[in-house]
Amino acid sequence: MKISKLLNKKYFPIIFTLLLGLESYADDQDKLIDIWNINNNEKDESKTKEVIFEKEKKIEKVFDSNIYNMQLEKNLNEIEFEKNFLSRDIKIIGLYDPEDFGLDINMWSNSDGDQLKKIFSKLNKVELSNDASEIMNISMLTNAYYPKKNITEKEFLKYRSDWLIKNSNIELIEEYLIKNQVFDIHPELVRYIVDWYLSLSKVDKSCEIFSKNQKPVEDVYLSKFNIYCLISSGKKEEAQIIFDLKKELGFRDLYFEKKINYLLGYDTNIDETISEKSILDFHLAHQTNPNFNFEPKETTSKIIWKYLSSSNLLKSFKDIQVSQLEKISIVEKAVHNKNYPERDLLDLYKRFQFNINQLLNVKGSYKLLTNIEARALIYQKILLESEMIERLKLLKILKNSFENDNIGGAFDLELKNFLEEINPMDIPDNLTSFYYTNIEIAKETRKKIKYNNEILHQSKLVNYFNGDFSNSKIEKDINNFLKKIKKNKKYFLSKKDIILIESLKSDGVKIEKKYDNLYEINDSEIPTDIQIMINNKEKGAALLRITEVIGQDNLERIDEDTMYFIISTLNQLNIDLIRNKIILEVLPLKVS
Repeated sequence: MKISKLLNKKYFPIIFTLLLGLESYADDQDKLIDIWNINNNEKDESKTKEVIFEKEKKIEKVFDSNIYNMQLEKNLNEIEFEKNFLSRDIKIIGLYDPEDFGLDINMWSNSDGDQLKKIFSKLNKVELSNDASEIMNISMLTNAYYPKKNITEKEFLKYRSDWLIKNSNIELIEEYLIKNQVFDIHPELVRYIVDWYLSLSKVDKSCEIFSKNQKPVEDVYLSKFNIYCLISSGKKEEAQIIFDLKKELGFRDLYFEKKINYLLGYDTNIDETISEKSILDFHLAHQTNPNFNFEPKETTSKIIWKYLSSSNLLKSFKDIQVSQLEKISIVEKAVHNKNYPERDLLDLYKRFQFNINQLLNVKGSYKLLTNIEARALIYQKILLESEMIERLKLLKILKNSFENDNIGGAFDLELKNFLEEINPMDIPDNLTSFYYTNIEIAKETRKKIKYNNEILHQSKLVNYFNGDFSNSKIEKDINNFLKKIKKNKKYFLSKKDIILIESLKSDGVKIEKKYDNLYEINDSEIPTDIQIMINNKEKGAALLRITEVIGQDNLERIDEDTMYFIISTLNQLNIDLIRNKIILEVLPLKVS
């Protein structure tokens, strides 16, 4: 065994102490089981705590050893669980304090897990807008007690991790893991981060996350990754000891062992086996074979495609022959998944050979060819076409061809480049929709608020929600404004006006009763299930439903009736900070 080579003066005390700790722990296993049979009287509970305390003292003697941290994490977790079982402590993890958004620590306490699961299921099928995602982040990452009815803590945390992965905000995930030190609770989030960085060939960034973890690495995959990181950073002896000890505890992975032994220098034979089971396995194959060569297949995962691209391992694809349609199909799918450059695919199309009749009669000729050949023919004709409208028609045909094969993303960026050369004023009506659907619209610059003191919700009164008004001043100004409106028989209060008035009332701003008849409130506008959430003070669930309602839309595109019940919901639940942000987004008139 290779561990014998490393039993020098530096490591012998660590190993010796570890063995003593293991023996001591084994001797007390039967006694530990007794914790689950304790009586409720104080005497038994006191004895149990003493047993745990004594075990902790023994473990602390060797706890400073990194090796011990790596190998006895399971036993330590069991003791920690026993302590929590006795103390009944409930750990709350998140990123935001409830008061930061007008929420509270019991925002999930009254929620029914079955209902939450249905909402989560619907949200998982939608690509949320930035506005909806922001509310989702707040609801999922605010420190609060977990819901208990019809849902377990593990299930709820799984929904949280699934959302974070879907949202794919790496910085947010890292902040959540590091701040709460929940690497053991969320191994799937840690794996997502290390795999993501590795797919970009950023090994250092992948390994950096382990240095920010203060607890033992329990997950098998992450443990393997950590061993590789130690080797990569030059800590081979430490990596070897940890690896050998893990094998003593039952770890078996022949593929991993061969690659690690090669990296450690104990085996000079090159193992040419390539595993696509994980990106770590794939990366180890690349690192241990100087003559590494891999040709991706249709079944190759997206993340390995990304790794191949970022590691410059797709050179062989530039040598594909136009007759190799199956390989070209693989390239098209890779481009669709943004793992291969569009420009390289289009350059490949230019290598196809067509006769003059096919190029002159493209609209009839392409239908007689395979889909790949047809796309190549259409693309070549687009390059030759000088007439703008004809080129636009061909671009539409080419885009439709990609979409019909479910690879629409393969002709995305380059299509926008073509469209940017066209003057929108010259586009015929029958192609307007195609143009504006595919052209890259420049991101709007931050618009400034333009005040209009003739319209209530566009007046400077809206700045109250930005903290610019004292209560006494806002009361005087809103009543004066309503007085002016009552005199003006032509002024009709819009839903946005009513949103502003009702929000002020919700904050305790006193509006004179003589203005009550200016408008009527229809409580039935709030969906029944949301009203029940309001009545039960289910702030977390209500935020999820609001997120679902907003969905793919940005706030400014939400109709006034829907916006009214969203604001009304937030008013009734006193979620003022989120409400204020939404109001400032949708009420004022904004101009460039």
